[in-house]
Amino acid sequence: MTISDYLMLIAVLCIWSLLLVNVLLIIAGYFYYVQTEREPMPDIPAGEEPFVTIMVPAHNEGKVISQTVEALLAFDYPHDRYEVIVINDNSSDNSAELLAGIQARNPRRNLIIINTDSVTGGKGKSNALNLGFAQSKGELIAIYDADNTPERKALRYLVAEITNDASLGAVIGKFRTRNRDVNLLTRFINIETLSFQWMAQAGRWKLFKLCTIPGTNFIMRRHIVESIGGWDVKAIAEDTEISFRIYMMGYRIKFQPKAVTWEQEPQTVKVWFKQRTRWAKGNIYVIVKNCKLLFRPEAKRIRFDIIYLLSIYFLLVTALVTSDVLLVLNALGYVHTTIASFSTFLWLLAVTLFVVGTYVTLTTEKGEMNLSNVWIIMLMYVSYCQMWMAVAAYGLYNYFKDQLFGREVKWYKTERY
Repeated sequence: MTISDYLMLIAVLCIWSLLLVNVLLIIAGYFYYVQTEREPMPDIPAGEEPFVTIMVPAHNEGKVISQTVEALLAFDYPHDRYEVIVINDNSSDNSAELLAGIQARNPRRNLIIINTDSVTGGKGKSNALNLGFAQSKGELIAIYDADNTPERKALRYLVAEITNDASLGAVIGKFRTRNRDVNLLTRFINIETLSFQWMAQAGRWKLFKLCTIPGTNFIMRRHIVESIGGWDVKAIAEDTEISFRIYMMGYRIKFQPKAVTWEQEPQTVKVWFKQRTRWAKGNIYVIVKNCKLLFRPEAKRIRFDIIYLLSIYFLLVTALVTSDVLLVLNALGYVHTTIASFSTFLWLLAVTLFVVGTYVTLTTEKGEMNLSNVWIIMLMYVSYCQMWMAVAAYGLYNYFKDQLFGREVKWYKTERY
């Protein structure tokens, strides 16, 4: 065997190992969805509802903030048992005026608006959350992004789960794509969200009793935030970062798929690429910060998550780039690999598994199980998934460049429509 053969073989083994892990998560996640449909939802006895603080960090969110706040004020939860704190963080649009109008129309509601400027704010989502937390009163803290429209029962489901299980440090709900039918990109994102985020979360909870906070539509205990000193202002993936700190306190994070919010996703490739690059850089920061936990006995419960993230952002990206480059060079005659035809067979098999596995995840959602989504998934494999590889590689490159030159990490706010 040539060096090219060895490289191709290693790359194929890496790709298939991760593909099989994903299949395992899909199977486990599917059974968890079936289980939650059959089980009765926990509830909160009337008059015993804990006081909840809902925080919404917002920077130049005038296009979406009104709909979000109105939805939060309409929760099916006693209105005197929760407050909404909107951190209007150094906005230069009409957000302040819109929020003041909502406050004037709801004088008896616990709606608090914090307006910051470039001195007191403007330092990213983590800093905004810390500012809001300083003024909060709730024994439970819920977070929603500024583009969310949660369903009326979402908060009640989250609160019921966390109050009925003392082992839970946080409970996460599910977000759906409310602009999924705008174009091909938003349809890709809709399927990605259902399959590679929520089915994977369900599978990880079913198998390992682990979940990662998604950044919106989740609830956590106040004393946890106090114990860890708030949100890490250096983390641009503050959701993943705080998840690991909750794990290390001995708590679990549960996924409750019936707690649903609808959010707006990027509608152009440029906006999508910037958002996902931020996610990649943020997750790489968390990996580097927590990889030492692999060797600590008290972190044995979360080793799967650390290894999984390491595999996705380092091993998988390297393997995909290596295999693609070798196949192209082999086709052009610059290198010779005797297993190129075998790799092609494995690639076709991987596509089949990808399409079938992804489509199975859609069976858990009403309105998603249709023939058009089969074609979308097939197209997704050869286009959207390759775009993700470019994002991960670019995020990795930018992270190490920032570290090398000591550059301050900057927050990129997703453009709204």
